[in-house]
Amino acid sequence: MKRWTQIFKALANINRLAILKLLSDNTERHVTTIASHIHVTLAGTSRHLRILSNLYILNEIGKDGHVFYSLNPKMPVDIRKVVDFFLK
Repeated sequence: MKRWTQIFKALANINRLAILKLLSDNTERHVTTIASHIHVTLAGTSRHLRILSNLYILNEIGKDGHVFYSLNPKMPVDIRKVVDFFLK
């Protein structure tokens, strides 16, 4: 029950949904690009990304001293169904 509360709280935020929508094209993006797209500060965007990553919704990939984010293709199936629903 607590897990689902965390998931729905995470997905109830318009900025986090915007991040998921941006990353739904299966590309990797840097926090700066994501922040620019959703019009949120780097610190705020990083906080949103951390929440989504902690729920295994996002992957973090380190390249050239930077971290890039993408949707996690191995996210749990039940979470994937909910994320897909919100992305429609």
